[in-house]
Amino acid sequence: MSVVNKVKKDLQSLANPKQAKLLQGFFKTGPGQYGEEDIFLGIKVPVQRSVAKKHKDLSLKDIQELLNSKIHEHRLVALFILMDKYKKSDNKGKKQIFDTYLKNTKNINNWDLIDLSAPNIVGNYLLDKKREILYKLAHSKSLWEKRISILATFEFIANKETKDTLAIAEILLHDKHDLIHKAVGWMLRELGKRVSQTEEEKFLKKYYKVMPRTMLRYAIERFSDEKKKFYMKK
Repeated sequence: MSVVNKVKKDLQSLANPKQAKLLQGFFKTGPGQYGEEDIFLGIKVPVQRSVAKKHKDLSLKDIQELLNSKIHEHRLVALFILMDKYKKSDNKGKKQIFDTYLKNTKNINNWDLIDLSAPNIVGNYLLDKKREILYKLAHSKSLWEKRISILATFEFIANKETKDTLAIAEILLHDKHDLIHKAVGWMLRELGKRVSQTEEEKFLKKYYKVMPRTMLRYAIERFSDEKKKFYMKK
């Protein structure tokens, strides 16, 4: 049995059909929804992390096979292994993993897959590099590439940088998708919490009247009731 098939067999043995049915609904897998045709086995994330740890020595070729799978847990376990490899790699290895990630944006195609991996691989790799790729992703027609662009900046925020978060938030300000509204609002909130609420409010005062309500609600979640009322009264 191939190494990849061992991973798949381990995951299949942990499948929970009842949980899978709930996840199919939660991650909007119906016709025309953002997660259309995504298949779930119904395995909780900490259990998937354990499977990834067990198979942490998987090659990039084998990881690619998992990323190509229609089964959600196969792809998430592949990303967990990829993140572990990234942390342990030298600069050349990190570049290879970064490139692999960007070649697979069509497979990193649900919000949890992005949120758990984009800051750790894309954001971390770009900390000391030029960031044009994020702006290219932000202007993409792909919902998932746009979400990657803003979530990658979480790593910048953790390092007290705000410029790219604010610039990409501005690009995505009028995006029509709820998942982008939530992601941008979340990053603005984290910027205010971890770096500077003053800087967050400078951005909000410029744009709060035209921001989607969901984006605004996420952004001001940690504000006082008085400030919340001010920003929501537009």
